[in-house]
Amino acid sequence: MANPVPIEINYHQKSKLLKIVFNNQTECMLSAEFLRVYSPSAEVQGHHPSEAVLQIGKENVAITKIEPVGNYAIKLVFDDHHDTGLFTWDYLYELAKNYDILWQDYQLKLKQHFEKQ
Repeated sequence: MANPVPIEINYHQKSKLLKIVFNNQTECMLSAEFLRVYSPSAEVQGHHPSEAVLQIGKENVAITKIEPVGNYAIKLVFDDHHDTGLFTWDYLYELAKNYDILWQDYQLKLKQHFEKQ
């Protein structure tokens, strides 16, 4: 069975949260920071998991534009000029479904990075 697809996507500028409602009634709020650090772009993810680049200093990043890409994805443009990487419906659903684990993993990696400094 295919993953659910978004039926509503709204960005709240003040809170910097992207609200997504999927066709299975799953609803989520993903922060611009979370979406920026988990951008599917090669610049962030690399071409292999071992090449992923930890994104630092993205706490205040905002989304300036949301562009539809066909019937399968959106391109998010961030105010730090990052605009590569297509957020497919499947990828957005995986981010929503695994938000807690992914966010904790990111926070842990940041902490480890700054402890090494």
